[in-house]
Amino acid sequence: MGDRPAELIHVVEDDPGMARLIAATLERFGYRQAVFSSGGEFLRQLRLQPPDLAILDLGLPDMDGIELLQQVRARHRFGLLIVSGRTDTHDRVLGLELGADDYLLKPFEPRELIARMRSILRRYQPPPPGPDSGAPRVASFAGWRFELATHRLIAPDGSEDTLGVAEARLLTALLERPNQILSREQLLNGMDVSALDRSIDLRVSRLRRRFEHGECNGKFIKTVYGAGYLLATTVSWG
Repeated sequence: MGDRPAELIHVVEDDPGMARLIAATLERFGYRQAVFSSGGEFLRQLRLQPPDLAILDLGLPDMDGIELLQQVRARHRFGLLIVSGRTDTHDRVLGLELGADDYLLKPFEPRELIARMRSILRRYQPPPPGPDSGAPRVASFAGWRFELATHRLIAPDGSEDTLGVAEARLLTALLERPNQILSREQLLNGMDVSALDRSIDLRVSRLRRRFEHGECNGKFIKTVYGAGYLLATTVSWG
């Protein structure tokens, strides 16, 4: 069995010094990398070759990084790490709400950058092959079905919806541990959650609205005050 090629990282950063620092760090740790100084240049390259992970600055010369994040998440599924000097909590929460996997403030230690990247890349790795690896994982619960591979949510009446990356990740975490209290930190997959509790609360509220029709009306996602959230239903996998 041959070795997997090194992951490809796209760096979207208009500051030449910061771009060189990130590129040198990636090279030192064995990653392939390409640097883009504008959002438009990055979007054009995505049509040819999407990366395994993109490192995205929010202050770009041709568009706001939040706008770029929205465009990318509407079409692609790969890791997204925001690296920005913006310290406003609103930007951090908004970035995560729109599908970024993590948010790292400048200045940063190169090894912390690599640690955050590795954590994100692990989330996007395919599951190890097994006897049922050819079949998609589907969770059935309270009359609903959720396909992990496609993010399709199928209602009891057969109507379908497709969840965004952030909501799908949240629902998957709840489905994999039903009837267990999960803290906000667990639901954020170990990301830096300082001042970001509200982000999870907003995601849960959005997810509950997905279940607003039908007998259960989303009430199986319970808030455990002071502790976190709990999926109060039986889940079967097929």
